[in-house]
Amino acid sequence: MGLRSIGDIQNRNFNDIIKQKKDYEYLQHIGEPIPKSKLIGKRSFDIIFGLVGFVISIPLILVFGLIIKATSPGPVLFKQERVGYLGNNFYLIKLRSMRNDAESKTGAVWAQKNDPRVTPVGRLMRKTRIDELPQFWNVLVGDMSLIGPRPERPELTEKFYQKWPEFPQRLRITPGITGYAQVNGGYDISPGKKCHLDNYYIKNYSFLFDIKIALETVKIIITGDGAR
Repeated sequence: MGLRSIGDIQNRNFNDIIKQKKDYEYLQHIGEPIPKSKLIGKRSFDIIFGLVGFVISIPLILVFGLIIKATSPGPVLFKQERVGYLGNNFYLIKLRSMRNDAESKTGAVWAQKNDPRVTPVGRLMRKTRIDELPQFWNVLVGDMSLIGPRPERPELTEKFYQKWPEFPQRLRITPGITGYAQVNGGYDISPGKKCHLDNYYIKNYSFLFDIKIALETVKIIITGDGAR
């Protein structure tokens, strides 16, 4: 798959997306996206540092992939449908950190701090964010950015929209591996607080804001704050 530019994603017909996902009301309440002209530098940054990150992360992905395979039944990689820019769904890739049957009886469930479904190896990966490393591929193909609101599943996005009407407005910019909400509360914050922080980021978006979030993320990786 070739690298997709931000313009390719933005030129998708939003009405077609609504027709395909007409059961989800949140798609009609996203609002105006960030202008393409403001995202050119962001996409260039994603391609350069996403490629560097992907190459550097390969050894860690291989090592932890072997550990996952040896300690927990099921696949090494975990793919899950998430909602991306302007409601365009994609498959997010992670190293599997939960039991293979984590949601077989419950369906989509918001992860909690000290979630019992997380494996011992998974807890270490979540604390250090190693489970997120395969998402550098999502960045390279244009589904995600290095910095942006964390993408949610369609069914949870719809659920949160019913309680927090501004939740779909998070889709006005490309979702990210890390974001403003992650460095200001991590996994412990509620969906409502997450919505507020993500929309603040979008309202005040700038390339320098992204750099600041990236530096804060490095600090969190070192300290392990915000893991669940």
